[in-house]
Amino acid sequence: MTAPILRRLSDLRAKTAEWRRAGETIGLVPTMGALHAGHLSLAEAAKKACDRVIVTIFVNPKQFNKPEDLANYPRTEQDDAQKLAHLGIDLIYCPDPDQIYPDGYATNVSVGGSITAVMEGPFRPGHFDGVATVVAKLFLQTSADKAFFGQKDYQQLMVVTRMARDLDIPIEVIGCETVREASGLAMSSRNLLLSEDALAKAAALNAAMRDAAAKAAAGEPWAPLEASARQSLADAGFGDIEYFDLRCSETLEALDTPSRPSRLLAAAWMDGIRLIDNIAVHQLNS
Repeated sequence: MTAPILRRLSDLRAKTAEWRRAGETIGLVPTMGALHAGHLSLAEAAKKACDRVIVTIFVNPKQFNKPEDLANYPRTEQDDAQKLAHLGIDLIYCPDPDQIYPDGYATNVSVGGSITAVMEGPFRPGHFDGVATVVAKLFLQTSADKAFFGQKDYQQLMVVTRMARDLDIPIEVIGCETVREASGLAMSSRNLLLSEDALAKAAALNAAMRDAAAKAAAGEPWAPLEASARQSLADAGFGDIEYFDLRCSETLEALDTPSRPSRLLAAAWMDGIRLIDNIAVHQLNS
């Protein structure tokens, strides 16, 4: 049985108020739809941790840099509802655009500092402002106790965690492990836009990352490892490799060696589709 789909904030708040009166905890899984196994794993984690679970589906225009990317983003609401049906979530919130950005909307949430100044920040100007703004609104609209995000978007996870902390929003942000294809490719809604051939080639991204991470953890210097990985990705058919960085897990400071908890984060284009991934490096050295 599919969960009810609500589109108006007043209806959402009526339902959450009912749950609050019953003393129930609320879990939130914010998504832009085109759900895959990674999203479903977040809903499962929320279901285990909370009495009630809301999955939101909203394709947020403020976090797209290019109009064509917004236009091409997959919209599969009914399929998404069917995928969630067996998980027993309590409702799906698909807000009408005016419920998020009503006429005259003029407020922007911006997270500054080092976590937005690198990687996705320079390559996608304004992206994190769009993410922080919509996520802040969803946190407040749902009044959730816990919110579940995938670690595939690691920098985004850091941004929303910092935003909630800085704005004193009483919610616990929980990062969940990345779910992967059998090939190792991180699951993403964007994978739906890849041809079968490009999807197979894209598996080279995680392979190159794991190879570089293992060698870095073993003590090899980072600069030649990065250069070698970039070349292997180019040979595999990737176009622009925007970044392939070894960084501190807590601050995103660039590192030469994984001397403290570290992550390898990458973004690269395959067949016109931008793919991102990250893995924990220090765990490979433990």
